[in-house]
Amino acid sequence: MDELLRDLYGKPQPGPHAQTRVWRRITARRRRRRLAWPMAIAATAAAALALFLLIPREQPMEAGRQILLTAATSAASSTSQGTYWHVRKLHDGVRETELWVTRQGRAWTAEQGRVTRVTGRSPFSMAGRDLTFAEIQALPADAAALRERVAAMLPAGSESLLADALGGLLWTKPSPPGVRAAAYRALADLPEVRYLGTDTDARGRAGEAFSFGLPSGVRRTLIIDPATSQVLSSEDGTRSELVLVAGWTDEGPR
Repeated sequence: MDELLRDLYGKPQPGPHAQTRVWRRITARRRRRRLAWPMAIAATAAAALALFLLIPREQPMEAGRQILLTAATSAASSTSQGTYWHVRKLHDGVRETELWVTRQGRAWTAEQGRVTRVTGRSPFSMAGRDLTFAEIQALPADAAALRERVAAMLPAGSESLLADALGGLLWTKPSPPGVRAAAYRALADLPEVRYLGTDTDARGRAGEAFSFGLPSGVRRTLIIDPATSQVLSSEDGTRSELVLVAGWTDEGPR
């Protein structure tokens, strides 16, 4: 067929600019190939950087220690006046609970607005052991003594619960101001406590994040406001709690 076409029309001649057009196409193709690799590498690096920024990174603990000591100073000057110890929390973003406890140990809980009287046991516990209001009030206000007392209250072989037990004195229990301050100071000296830097909770409240290990192998992260000494949130990878209210009030359950 090619020979027949040549016999009929002669040997085809390229256009005057054909060679230039072909060379431009080859050059453009090579240029695209050269640019493809750097662009792919840049995209991969950007994705890796984005992932890296999402991972909480430990900060120098000396900075974290100073933040915990600042929170301790704030806690020591807080008030403990009121008739009821009141805690209101939001669990996993959907379930809201409340607790009221008098100084005589009477307690009520509420979930989704339904109030129930607590009977038969204390509303407070530490490592699975009931803790009365009077026992909490009697805890020492010295960091070293508090650490020793709390460690002695933990079950045998559960030394890894010490940081979590001290953390619970900051917001889940009606700890006196001096005890809360001592708990902050004790946490500042525990080697397993890690400072993660400034963070925000699920409601956008800014604070400082600290984490410590639990016996299950996961880590609990607390976000605190050092200026007020309040714990804003607690999260352990499977459960989260937003602390909406934690303090003394004269307004009881309705």
